[in-house]
Amino acid sequence: MKIMSAPRLLVFLLGCMTAATASPPPTLVIHGGAGVILRADMSPGQESEYRAALQAALDAGYAVLEAGGAALDAVTTAVVLLEDCPLFNAGRGAVLNAEGACELDAAIMDGRDRAAGAVAGVRHIRNPVRLARDVMEQSPHVMLTGEGAEQFAATLGHATVPNDYFITERRRAQWERARELEARRQDTTFLEEKVRLDGPDERKFGTVGAVALDRHGNLAAATSTGGMTNKKYGRVGDSPVIGAGTYADNRTCAVSATGHGEFFIRAVVAHDIAARMAHRGETLAEAAAAVIAGVGELGGTGGVIAVDARGHIALPFNTPGMYRAWRKSTGESAVEIFGAGDR
Repeated sequence: MKIMSAPRLLVFLLGCMTAATASPPPTLVIHGGAGVILRADMSPGQESEYRAALQAALDAGYAVLEAGGAALDAVTTAVVLLEDCPLFNAGRGAVLNAEGACELDAAIMDGRDRAAGAVAGVRHIRNPVRLARDVMEQSPHVMLTGEGAEQFAATLGHATVPNDYFITERRRAQWERARELEARRQDTTFLEEKVRLDGPDERKFGTVGAVALDRHGNLAAATSTGGMTNKKYGRVGDSPVIGAGTYADNRTCAVSATGHGEFFIRAVVAHDIAARMAHRGETLAEAAAAVIAGVGELGGTGGVIAVDARGHIALPFNTPGMYRAWRKSTGESAVEIFGAGDR
């Protein structure tokens, strides 16, 4: 065995110490849903609105990381802004269920110890992601649903809003069109992809989410959604299901998904990406691409955003577009909407 000279050994050891103690590169990735999002369907004004909304959420979340804050706070900050923006299917601007009301789902996960919290089917919580975080931090549970989740929120003093707060005229028109098509086709398994409307949300499965890596090497993920237009029977998709639509583990990656939730639940998408990295040695990009390809093979559509423990990111999707944005400590930053040619 070749033995290093003393000077070379010293340089090698110093290099190892530097690598071990260097701060991870703060990284934030966000999304606003994936689907049939085509440039031809979007006016310059609409495109500008979406890009500005994504940029605002990205800037707010990254400011937390830049100041040395926690990944958990960064994803919460970014998702709250997206929930408050009526352009996206989460919080205000969520789609309507079969009763003409908004039912909201959200989840959050801390990569440090895999603590997680989720809520499903809430109707009066302005920012479901904040309640999901309280489920994680202030209760012994992981998921609370419906009235029970709202009762828990009341014990913590969460401000509530009337359900009408979430409803926009655009979403109401989308719902009315969905009901019209359902009645005409007598299709009790109506899916949002059949809804045709003018504008960029045509046949779009909407969700918002964020994943982050902070300077301390901690990962976090958060996802929030209004689900599917005209959904029935208390349907819950993948967003609040830990391991399906949301997952974070410091040992591998943080993931937030968007798409046809039934397929993402069946494929356990978010956890499968982490598992492929842990057990097969795949890179984040390899694992994320393989899992989304598998969703496609099942017949599902959508995408994910993901970041690993070294700040690498992946954003694969099998739809024409996905609202997405990211920023790294290297200065690399982008806001994209359409396919690979968006840049």
